[in-house]
Amino acid sequence: MRNISDLIEHYLKQILQSGAGSIEIQRGDLAEKFSCVPSQINYVISTRFTLEKGYSVESKRGGGGYIRIQRVDLPSLEAVQRLLHQSAGSRIDENKANGLIYQLEEAGIVTAREAHLMRTALSPEALPLKQPLQDELRSNLMRVMLLALLAR
Repeated sequence: MRNISDLIEHYLKQILQSGAGSIEIQRGDLAEKFSCVPSQINYVISTRFTLEKGYSVESKRGGGGYIRIQRVDLPSLEAVQRLLHQSAGSRIDENKANGLIYQLEEAGIVTAREAHLMRTALSPEALPLKQPLQDELRSNLMRVMLLALLAR
């Protein structure tokens, strides 16, 4: 059986895929729907709806507060490079790299096989260096791999 975080994520993604370019939700209403605490909603949104995974999240707190989630598409090389620069800069940790690879695969920019190879090449096991060198090398490798894949 799926856990509550998976259910909330699936529910939100289903709404986004139903044609709505973005959704606005109220944390309390969603928590009530899933019989959970509002902090569970915060956790799902902050970990599963990140820029690296292809989502833009805007939040307004308070009585009439809301959370707006919008899918961000990667239609061009320029968009990919901009996202990589925003996400990585000169360093990128494994979680952010995997999130970016996930988004590239979802957008059809890389195949499942290419995504798997990228994740493997950027894993800590493949980069046996201490921090921050590991994250710097990961960022450089990610850039080179993306340029090679997008130039095909």
